[in-house]
Amino acid sequence: MGERVTVRRRVPEGFRDAVGLLEFWRDGVLGVRKRDGTLVEIPEDTLAAAKVVVSRA
Repeated sequence: MGERVTVRRRVPEGFRDAVGLLEFWRDGVLGVRKRDGTLVEIPEDTLAAAKVVVSRA
């Protein structure tokens, strides 16, 4: 929690990425807060890849 992450998830159209602050991971859902303030909730069963990324300066 609290790390900047990039997450790739499967969607019906293919894949979608989210980059932001990992706020939570509970009950099978990740919460990623994007730079514009929106919260993306990602079911863990849709995850294709994820990693911690270097914070922006």
